[in-house]
Amino acid sequence: MTETDIKKIVSRQRSYFHTGATLPTEARVQALKKLKNCISKNEERINEAVKKDLGKSAFETYMCETGLVLSEISYMLKNIYSYAKEKNVPTPLSQFHSRSYKKPSPYGVALIMSPWNYPFLLTIEPLVDAIAAGNTAVVKPSAYSPCTGELIREILTEYFDEKYIAVITGGREENTRLLHEHFDYIFFTGSQTVGREVMRCASAYLTPVTLELGGKSPCIVERSADIRLAARRIVFGKYLNCGQTCVAPDYIYCDRSIKERLIKEIKKQIRKQYGVQPLSREDYGRIVNQKHFDRILSLMEPHKIVCGGSADRQNLKIEPTVMDNVTFADAVMQEEIFGPVLPVLTYDSLDEAICNMNSLPSPLALYIFTSDRNAARKITSRCGFGGGCINDTVIHLATSEMGFGGFGASGMGAYHGKAGFDTFTHYKSIVDKKTWLDLPMRYQPHKKLHEKLIHIFLK
Repeated sequence: MTETDIKKIVSRQRSYFHTGATLPTEARVQALKKLKNCISKNEERINEAVKKDLGKSAFETYMCETGLVLSEISYMLKNIYSYAKEKNVPTPLSQFHSRSYKKPSPYGVALIMSPWNYPFLLTIEPLVDAIAAGNTAVVKPSAYSPCTGELIREILTEYFDEKYIAVITGGREENTRLLHEHFDYIFFTGSQTVGREVMRCASAYLTPVTLELGGKSPCIVERSADIRLAARRIVFGKYLNCGQTCVAPDYIYCDRSIKERLIKEIKKQIRKQYGVQPLSREDYGRIVNQKHFDRILSLMEPHKIVCGGSADRQNLKIEPTVMDNVTFADAVMQEEIFGPVLPVLTYDSLDEAICNMNSLPSPLALYIFTSDRNAARKITSRCGFGGGCINDTVIHLATSEMGFGGFGASGMGAYHGKAGFDTFTHYKSIVDKKTWLDLPMRYQPHKKLHEKLIHIFLK
């Protein structure tokens, strides 16, 4: 799409927003219902598109993408009238004859840029929040998931006018053109490298941004943990979508005394969940493209592989792999893996582990398996991270009751449920002053009595 075409879309959306058509709560409700209907009618096509892009099964696509989007829509429909209401706040004594309130107002034209790893979920869920808050939206799916991106373009174009919801497909050129346009809000999910560029471009217009990035999310297994349960849940969270999940456990950091038992149980769980030959399974997904396939293979040191390690270059598949005797200096620990490779590192004390983790960039997620509540409290209090779980992995992002977002190097801002509504909303602070009384003490010339009254009112 040309620069001129993009400018026209943004201009039409801004004009449409200024008509006030998106402001009534009922209009937002109807748009959300229309979107829900659109998704329900096209569920099979969504499954097919995601299968083509990433090899996901229909079950996994519904569990991790379509179902979560429908859940978010249902949550918004249930709560939107409450969220969109003006909220009264206490008024100071000095302004007692006034009403003070916060008025939720949409930003205007929002840009939503999504990644390829969960191409439907991470495109449509922020769109749900943007619609609920009363914005128009330009949606840009990733070029690395072309089938899902094209389907999103088709179905949203069929159900929504471009002046309200527009979808722009394409690659780097389209991304660059979009980022040079003036949007009122930018919501980006992707890599830290591109996130920096998004923030740089947004600064030209002082546009607020939400950055959902990633990072090396640690999975701490403390000596009191239920090893069998920990292994089962770590294998689920790590190898879901072939490890191509922004909140997947990037590496295990365990007490040295339990490492051998843990690795033994992880091997058992890999066989139990993925079989003896994972690469031949129909429902085992693939790496998104050749570039990422080669990158992941380059991180795997053969002499440190204790489970898995095989790959199918023709079908871009890498079997669930575990690496032992890994150190923080190894190549696999220098970047987010984003693939089915699980390094195992050890510590001798929890304080040592906390010190080492705090020396690294803040991760998007952190997981700890323990039966010691004090250990859990210590880790969650002293380490910086976006969100996480105690005795589980990944599932914290599957609720609309809590915001999901990064911290520090893993991003800024949050969404899901009320947090998502707030992200796409500016709260105007307004004082509605009555006219029947006008206290003279604030006006010049100031008298002694006025000074005394000011001290009384403002204490």
